[in-house]
Amino acid sequence: MNIKKILKTILPLILGGFLVWYSLSKISLDVLIGYFKEAHYSWIFLGLFFGVLSHLSRAYRWKFMLEPIGFKPKFTNSVLAVLVGYLVNLALPRAGEVSRALVLTNYEDVPFEKGFGTIVAERIADLIMMLSIILITLFVQFDFIYDLLVKNFNPTKIIIGLTVLIIAFYILTSFVKKAESGFLFKIKTFITGLGEGVTSIFKMKNKWAFIFHTVFIWAMYVCMFWATIPAIDGLDIPFGGILIGFIAGGFSIAATNGGIGLYPIAVAGALALFDIPTEPATAFGWIMWTAQTAMIIVFGGLAFLLLPIYNKNK
Repeated sequence: MNIKKILKTILPLILGGFLVWYSLSKISLDVLIGYFKEAHYSWIFLGLFFGVLSHLSRAYRWKFMLEPIGFKPKFTNSVLAVLVGYLVNLALPRAGEVSRALVLTNYEDVPFEKGFGTIVAERIADLIMMLSIILITLFVQFDFIYDLLVKNFNPTKIIIGLTVLIIAFYILTSFVKKAESGFLFKIKTFITGLGEGVTSIFKMKNKWAFIFHTVFIWAMYVCMFWATIPAIDGLDIPFGGILIGFIAGGFSIAATNGGIGLYPIAVAGALALFDIPTEPATAFGWIMWTAQTAMIIVFGGLAFLLLPIYNKNK
């Protein structure tokens, strides 16, 4: 393993450790433990149930990507592969997609490059859903976000900034279109691939089933966040706060190993915009992160153990 790979593994863990310390500086450990002890776990388990449904739906959706290229893996193996992928991502961000494809290569004889290609296409659909949730949030909370920006920023500066961004975007787009090499060409290739991935979804045989499961998966993610709120007494989060908190948490998971340390900070910061006190907001973030992580560790660990047993005749 070279230095670059070592740094990619160690640095996120160091960052996560620092963020855990920073998060705990906002709430004493005794108070946080008190919230965990007094939490209503029936609501937490309801949230986890929605999480499990999202994983099952993701595994089932995968078949709509694999069938057109001639493969029909067992649903059980698809589920186990998805769970293994989530577990690996906790240790090595983005490595879960590789391990997920390797599981089907080992147990279903799906060529790695083809299996991995379908996962990349799925991620494009997930990216579109995340952007859609952000747009819905901007629409639903337009007045709130506008007032927040006006309160904290000079309106004239906002208008000037937006104008500069639009002009810069137009200029950058012009350069990207003409690029034949270098970094801008990589951006051009990525955008082209993104467009092809989106159009391929509408060309597949079971496109509506694929779209349904994509929407269902993300609806379950939001429901998981929403269902866990009553676990803390007196925590009242408006619908807009749920959406913004969910988005903040989602970005934190992408930024560090499974959102370690950053998830509670991001969620508490988002909820602070709605005047939710720091302590319950931070405790909620920790409870959400702990529940999700525990689910991934337990089910991912079981998946590792069950794969060779289920495929013992392979």
